Amino acid sequence: MMLMKKGAEASLYLEPFENVLHTAGGGKVVIKERIPKEYRIKEIDEKLRLSRTSLETKLISDAKRAGVKTPAIYAVDLGKMRIVMEFIDGPQVKKVLKNPRFKDKKLCMLIGKYIARLHKAGIVHGDLTTSNMILTERGELYFVDFGLGEYNPSVEARGVDLHLLKRALQSVHFKIVDFVLREALRGYEEEFGAGARDVIKRAEDIEKRGRYVAKEDRIWH
Repeated sequence: MMLMKKGAEASLYLEPFENVLHTAGGGKVVIKERIPKEYRIKEIDEKLRLSRTSLETKLISDAKRAGVKTPAIYAVDLGKMRIVMEFIDGPQVKKVLKNPRFKDKKLCMLIGKYIARLHKAGIVHGDLTTSNMILTERGELYFVDFGLGEYNPSVEARGVDLHLLKRALQSVHFKIVDFVLREALRGYEEEFGAGARDVIKRAEDIEKRGRYVAKEDRIWH
C-alpha cells in the first residue's frame, strides 16, 4: 500500500480500487488504519482503537445524512482497525486559501453551513482545519477525517469546534482570517438558525478563557 500520511493515531494509504475491493472497480480508495500504541496495555489499546474506528465510521455516515459531503464508506475491517473509503480528488482547502487572490465568499459560507449542519445533527468534528476540507474540480466541498469527532449537542462542544476553526485559520491563513471567518460565521448563522449566536458567543468566551483579546482584535461579530 502507498502511504499518504502517517499521523499520531492512524496511517492513510492510497490504493487502486481493484486491489482492495473488486477487480471490476476503477479509481482509487483511501484506507485509514489505526496504529497500535505500544505504551498502552494491549487489551485497552485494542478496545480504544475499535471504539474510535466504529465511531468515526458512524460519524462520517451521519454527517453525509445531515447534508455534509463526506467520503463514501466502502468497507470496515474492525479486526485490522481499517476503514476503506472513497478517495476525494482535489486540493485541500488549505491550499486553495493560500492563493493570494482568494476572495471566494461562497466557499467560506459553505464551510460555515457545513459546520452548522454537523452541529444541528449533534456532531462536532473535533479537528476543523482547512487540511481536513477538500475542494473538487467541480467545486464540491468535502469534510474528511472525523477521527477526533463525537456526538455532543452542547453549546460548549459546538463553541469549541468554532474556536478550533478560528485557531486553525489564524495559524495558517493569518492574512485573510478576518474575511474567511466572517463569511463562514454568516453561513453558520444562516444554516443553524435560532441558537447560532449562543454558539458563537460561547466560542468567543472560550477564546477569552485562554488569553485577553482586545476588543478591536475580536472577529466573532
